[in-house]
Amino acid sequence: MSLIDTHTHLYSSEFDSDRDEMIQNAISKGVSRFFIPSIDASYTQKMYDLETQYPENMFLMMGLHPCYVKENYLEELQHVETELAKRKFAAIGEIGIDLYWDKTTLDIQKKAFQHQIQLAKKYKLPINIHCRDAFDEIFEVLELEKSDDLFGIFHCFSGDYEQALQAISYNMKLGIGGVVTFKNGKIDQFLHQIDIENIVLETDSPYLAPAPFRGKRNESSYVTLVAEKLSGIYNLPVEEIARITTKNALSIFKNC
Repeated sequence: MSLIDTHTHLYSSEFDSDRDEMIQNAISKGVSRFFIPSIDASYTQKMYDLETQYPENMFLMMGLHPCYVKENYLEELQHVETELAKRKFAAIGEIGIDLYWDKTTLDIQKKAFQHQIQLAKKYKLPINIHCRDAFDEIFEVLELEKSDDLFGIFHCFSGDYEQALQAISYNMKLGIGGVVTFKNGKIDQFLHQIDIENIVLETDSPYLAPAPFRGKRNESSYVTLVAEKLSGIYNLPVEEIARITTKNALSIFKNC
């Protein structure tokens, strides 16, 4: 069984004591590809180090995370452009809008999001969207930029059925992770109505660990628990969930 973790922060300091062991454990459980989102310039070298150590398994994104869109965001966006011009990446991400922590930066978050969507089109890359308390704002920007060459993943999707359909209408797959196993996660109540061709798996490790590990450190190997949950939702063997979601992920990450 081959699985893809389409979103994992393996450079996180929470893995400093056992990173290699944790990655090898995931590989032994069938997780063959790990897609690494960018946060800001301070994480770039850590991402490159992961890729050097695991060249067959690590696939890097480049982008500016919305929570790190600050006064220096133009400088950070220049870093994104510089790196994109130097080498290949799997996607532009994670990018988007987050109004949970700071609503005062909404204007520059929207500017940074739209600019990075335009970079994705320039380089013919998918986008990886971070959305927290900001569906309307995200959709507003996507509506401005919608086109056949806009596509990607709505990372850690946690919206309702109508929002899921709207995200899919912009050529987005839904990134499903630990939230689908939460009793109050709600997405498990309508996910069966969404064609599985629109679903990819992720962990967002070290965050949002699935049950029964909720509240603890998440790991890439736990993507197997997400696949098992979807097996029940879609009434399909877990091997079939793995096959379909892997195919879906590779249809987005075309160069990997």
